[in-house]
Amino acid sequence: MPISVKSEKEIQLMRESGKILAAVLKELEDEICEGISTYDIDKKCYELIKKNGCTPSFLNYNGFPASICVSVNDQVVHGIPNKKKILKNGDIVSLDCGVIYQGYHSDAARTLAVGEISDEAKRLIDVTRQSFFEGIKYAREGYHLYEISAAIQNYVEANGYSVVRDLVGHGIGRVLHEEPQIPNFAQKRRGPALKAGMTLAIEPMVNQGRFEVYWEDDNWTVITADGSLSAHYENTVLITNGEPELLTIY
Repeated sequence: MPISVKSEKEIQLMRESGKILAAVLKELEDEICEGISTYDIDKKCYELIKKNGCTPSFLNYNGFPASICVSVNDQVVHGIPNKKKILKNGDIVSLDCGVIYQGYHSDAARTLAVGEISDEAKRLIDVTRQSFFEGIKYAREGYHLYEISAAIQNYVEANGYSVVRDLVGHGIGRVLHEEPQIPNFAQKRRGPALKAGMTLAIEPMVNQGRFEVYWEDDNWTVITADGSLSAHYENTVLITNGEPELLTIY
């Protein structure tokens, strides 16, 4: 399928969707503390999304049972909120969420500290976030997807970490997952040329150890194969004629 190029009206709707999601994630960030359950985070997320007149993108998406993915420590992505999963001091937790505003999706993720975390965990979070910004230096008209992917991988590996291969970013718009797929590692082909009006969910997933992952028995939760920590950072990005526009930054 071709990559959709959004009209100005569609871009305005996606801007609003992204603005709402950024505010939801900021409020959730303020809720993160020792003793809260991942179920409580999901409940709060649902309330915030509905309060803003939106629909959770993830709830019942391919059967996913919650409004937000909450992934702790060695969980890479797609952690299912659970009353028994209680955050502890020293944990790192990734919040991955999407909203639908007037038919248009936004998608973003943040990895956060619970209380006091180790210097190693903090560095992993920082490198993962910065790898996103290294990638989007090439998220502009005239470049190719390859350059985003390669920049993310190069930065991550130069810092001694590994990029997950089994999961990738994606286009986004009227559908949560549109073309193109956006790997966080270099491809042999340059991939499609980027055009103004494309909207992309760029999302490095970075492991402290090896890149291999596996799925838990719930068929959703992805964890590192070696038990190492993992971090995730994502924004919905609008390609323009110049600097990319980040639609999900608070």
